[in-house]
Parts: sequence; C-alpha cells; structure tokens
Amino acid sequence: MKINSHELLAELTALVNEHLERGEGLLQLPEETLNRKPDVTSWSTLECLEHMNLYGDHYLPEMKRQIGKSRHNPSPSYRPGWFGNWFAGMMQPKEKLNKMKTFKSKDPWGSTLDKGVVGRFIEQQKALLGILQEAKGADLGRVRVPMTIPLMRVKLGDTLRFFVNHNERHMRQVERVLIDIQKGHSLVK
Repeated sequence: MKINSHELLAELTALVNEHLERGEGLLQLPEETLNRKPDVTSWSTLECLEHMNLYGDHYLPEMKRQIGKSRHNPSPSYRPGWFGNWFAGMMQPKEKLNKMKTFKSKDPWGSTLDKGVVGRFIEQQKALLGILQEAKGADLGRVRVPMTIPLMRVKLGDTLRFFVNHNERHMRQVERVLIDIQKGHSLVK
C-alpha cells in the first residue's frame, strides 16, 4: 500500500487544527469542570490532555530532530512499515473504543493538574503544525523516529499517523467525559 505524502500531511494538518481549536475552547471551562471524572476508573479532561502532553514531550522533539538530520529529498508517496502501520491503525479512533493500557510514565492518573495543562497542549499542537510543515521537505519513508518503546524506530509517516491518531482518540475521550459531566454523571476529583 502506498500513501500520497502530500495528501497525508494535509489530512493530519486538518486534524491537528481541529485539536488546537478544541483545546482553545477548553480554556473557557472552569478548572473544576476540567478536573471532573465521569467515574472512578476514568480520566478527567485534564488527565487526558496531560497524557497527550507526556507523549508530545517525547515525539515532538524527536520528530523535529530527525527531520532536521534528514538529507533525503521528499518523495511523493511512501509505503508504511508493517509495525508502524499496525500501530497507527490501532490508535485510529473507532465507534466503540477499546481501552488500552499506557506506560506508567505516561499515566497522569491522580496527578494534581491545573489549566496550565491546556496551555501546554495548545503549544504542543502549534509545534506539531510546524513539524507537519517541515515534514513536507522530508522523505516520510526514510526518516526514522525513535518510539517510546526502547530500541524501536518507525518511519516518520507512520509516527505522524500514530501520534495524530492517538491525539484524536483522546480528544474524543475528552468529548465523552464532558458529555457525561453535563448529564450529571461525574465525580469531583
């Protein structure tokens, strides 16, 4: 399977712009609402955002660094790697999302969080837009990015797909949390 590089970057950019807009909208909500949980086993809105921020702390500088080191000209298309394609697909949001375990280092459960988490998320989305712009000058199939899984490196195109799909997955989780809170199904943290 080949993916058109230009179309992929345009689709991912559109999603990141949506995430940025939705993140900016969260700044209008009271901190208390952002810290509410629909039930004792779920994350609050701020915990969802902090989880995405923790992954952004790894992937954003790594993608930028690897694009900067690249000496390959951009290619009009790229062929996803087996593992990277599987991982990106696994993160793609579905109608009924299956719960997944996260690394302990990326789990914000029980953290004391404030609206600064939203500001950090917004800044990361702006940085990601810059990386997507820079990626237009890189070969999405030849540039490799280290994963959070030790010793694993994945094609830039697959990393971008995984990372944006991961964020979309959790932005949908944020929407569900806020809907549950509006319905009155919530616990104060």
